[in-house]
Amino acid sequence: MEMTLEKLERHWMPFTPNRDFKRHPRMFVRASGMHYFDPSGRQVLDGSSGLFCSPAGHCRPEIAQAVAEQLQTLDYTPSFLRGHPGAFALADRVAALTPKGLDHVFFCNSGSEAIDTAIKVAFAYHLARNEGQRTYLISRERAYHGVNIGGTALGGMVRNRETFGALMPAVLHLRHTLLPEHRLTRGLAAGGVELADDLQRFVNLVGEKRIAAVFVEPIAGSTGVILPPRGYLERLREICTRYGILLVFDEVICGFGRTGAPFAATAFGVTPDVITMAKALTNGAQPMGAVAVRDDIYRTIVDAAPDGLPEFFHGYTYTAHPAACAAGLATLAIYEREKLFARAAELSGYFLDAMFALQDLAGVADIRGFGLLAGVEVKPGKAPGARGAELQGKLFDRGLHVKTTGDVAIMAPAFIASRADIDQMASILREAIAEY
Repeated sequence: MEMTLEKLERHWMPFTPNRDFKRHPRMFVRASGMHYFDPSGRQVLDGSSGLFCSPAGHCRPEIAQAVAEQLQTLDYTPSFLRGHPGAFALADRVAALTPKGLDHVFFCNSGSEAIDTAIKVAFAYHLARNEGQRTYLISRERAYHGVNIGGTALGGMVRNRETFGALMPAVLHLRHTLLPEHRLTRGLAAGGVELADDLQRFVNLVGEKRIAAVFVEPIAGSTGVILPPRGYLERLREICTRYGILLVFDEVICGFGRTGAPFAATAFGVTPDVITMAKALTNGAQPMGAVAVRDDIYRTIVDAAPDGLPEFFHGYTYTAHPAACAAGLATLAIYEREKLFARAAELSGYFLDAMFALQDLAGVADIRGFGLLAGVEVKPGKAPGARGAELQGKLFDRGLHVKTTGDVAIMAPAFIASRADIDQMASILREAIAEY
């Protein structure tokens, strides 16, 4: 199909300069394995697993077949008062991967919905414990927790917030953990653990029994790969436990192997009370998110309600959609059968070597990374983010798809990537950044 300006005009694209795109559209029409293909048939290497969604590679036939068979058997059923076997099977499979004790799973349709679901879980839990006065939520500067009302209020990326106002009252933000002295540090840096003590300051400010939950990304991905200092997550866990605050890990990006473990909670040895997830849950083949909660959180909410009435007045038309569950089951089977989490852990060293080797370039401002996730930050141009946007275009034109935020190229290759794929990513990055 010829993409004339008129044919492009009706679609209002998300997180996109629409006028620029429609003047110079960059389109994908096909994908396979590690590559996308544009309308001319040109191959584009995927350096960011789509949008961190497809670590098993694109267009896996096992997932497509599972979805097709499901749609021909049971295309849709509401999850209100009804169920289907796939939802319960997938909840079991997810709970087998989450840290011990986080074994109740609520399905939704995206990471954004997972965050707003987790907010409601936190409020419902405290209300059931007769602590409904816990109305404060804590997040961090430079955080990204999706785009719904609750997630935007929690977010700490100014451009995502400034148009929309406060959105929710009683949201406080910890300082972020990107420190100048950590520049070009590979993995978790020493120093900075005291930043977690901001939470203690908020407890002192609003009261010991006023905070409902703390939301953190174990690795802040969308903002440009910001890692926690050593001991930081442990300190947050300690303070949350001391004051009865729920600790929520947003693992929409980190979940399902990105850190070399099923979840970053496992990789970092810190168990939260709630985990939100999405993206790689279905390898990007169907929209789906989920929230895993501690057993006692589920029991507290359920046991507080009268018999015969819903215990949690929340859900979506497409919660646990049969096709999404089929995609999730097929995806988790691939991860297990091909040992892709272990492969990600094995490939991490080679990947990080390749990324940190770029630090000799004059145009590189910083490099950060852990597992199969890295941020390559270029020195800013005339305005913050302008050079990053330009870089993304240069990379696409050279045959590499990369997610950028501000002036950071966020690298997140699929777990099926070969060393040759990593070499090609690094080579294209080097060629493009060398122009600055």
